[in-house]
Amino acid sequence: MSFLSLKNINHLYFTKAQATAAVKDINIEVKEGEFISFLGPSGCGKTTLLSIIAGLISPSCGTVELDGKDLSTNDSPDIGYMLQQDYLFPWKTIKENILLGLKLQKKSTPENVEKVLQLLGEIELSHTENFFPRQLSGGMRQRIALVRTLATDPKLLLLDEPFSALDYVTKLKLEDLVFTTLKHYHKTAVLVTHDIGEAIAMSDRIFLFSTNPGKLSKIFTVPEELTSLTPFEARNHPSFPELFQTIWKEFEAIEQGTT
Repeated sequence: MSFLSLKNINHLYFTKAQATAAVKDINIEVKEGEFISFLGPSGCGKTTLLSIIAGLISPSCGTVELDGKDLSTNDSPDIGYMLQQDYLFPWKTIKENILLGLKLQKKSTPENVEKVLQLLGEIELSHTENFFPRQLSGGMRQRIALVRTLATDPKLLLLDEPFSALDYVTKLKLEDLVFTTLKHYHKTAVLVTHDIGEAIAMSDRIFLFSTNPGKLSKIFTVPEELTSLTPFEARNHPSFPELFQTIWKEFEAIEQGTT
């Protein structure tokens, strides 16, 4: 049985003048522990799909199931969401920020708090416990955001272009950190990105979408010789450029078809 299942997802956005189809006929099955990417040009419905999975919006039709449960009928705390911006509360310390989820879910047991602080140490930021967000760099803040996202031990991680606001060197380092952390904790993850290289370096499978309306165009399975490596190592593997060119040609064809 699939861990995450999107069945016949369609979604319309309505204005006074018209109804616009954002995504159409989306069917996706994801295994537990799998890292997948949604890739495609702007307007192909990637973020809409992520919002539907997160329960932020309801699809016009279709269902989303996580671990066998229909998410439309369950308020699931089992999903973590990491965005481009860290959205840390500036008036709270780093420790207060990362423990907020546990507090809201009334799970602030000494054992859970210790696990979160241990994770902070694993990303080498334990010294920042009593700092405020303004005292940290953008990359450090995103690392804190990762800890906050993992603090409640979600079953599924949704990553909406979490590296796009960072400089390139920081982005590469954070890719490795997120990848190794999620693999270590055997988390299932969905990444939304415009970056083909990022999708290849981090994913087990890549779902390429076309536009008007957003439809699943093609699925690429990343070869094991790449998925067994860290993202930085994968980018330097001989198989990487070939897969990049294959996906690039498909991506380009989609963009040309919409111009």
